[in-house]
Amino acid sequence: MFNRNIGIVLLVALAAGLGLVLAQKFFGGSNTSPWPPTRTVTFYPQARTLPGYSLRQSDGTQLIPGELKGHWTLVFLGFTFCPDVCPTTLTDLAVAQNQWEGIAESVRPRVLFVSVDPDRDPPARLGEYVHAFHKDTLAATADTPSLERFATALGFVFQKVPGKHFDENPNDYSMDHSAAIAVLDPEGRLAGLIRPPFDPPAIAADFVQLTKATAP
Repeated sequence: MFNRNIGIVLLVALAAGLGLVLAQKFFGGSNTSPWPPTRTVTFYPQARTLPGYSLRQSDGTQLIPGELKGHWTLVFLGFTFCPDVCPTTLTDLAVAQNQWEGIAESVRPRVLFVSVDPDRDPPARLGEYVHAFHKDTLAATADTPSLERFATALGFVFQKVPGKHFDENPNDYSMDHSAAIAVLDPEGRLAGLIRPPFDPPAIAADFVQLTKATAP
């Protein structure tokens, strides 16, 4: 099982890397981006409209593309049983969110955490988890096929990795997932990517600048 799991991890990592390379080739480099230069975001020259999606938010309502308009949105995939990457990233993003609290709510950047583990992350649990990091963080999930379509549209991947006792305990598994942050522009389009390791003060400063540049 150990060797099989290592193989899965490597395949997921390879897929993520190939996805990023293909996205960069498809969109091109960042020099022709219409957005102001930033320290943390790799922008594509052209933002891409995402295919239709519907995610279930932690409050039970549906999150559809139109609801993200008007804000820069940072989207991160994860799951509440994640031992390290997810809590570390949400902590980093909370630092940036604290810096954004002075921005008008109508244009304030948003953080959206999407759980790729819907079986163990019902909406109520998901909401409690993300709000422990910051009260403004949005959280959503969906059935696995919908999540796969949404992740693919962002250039991300995820994979269930069974544990040693998965045959006896179906909850004995982890989730491998892309660790980058997708950046959606105020039109809800995929505009760029933030790669780890993250620099929270720089992210905060970048999105203050971007919000000023795009606010009506």
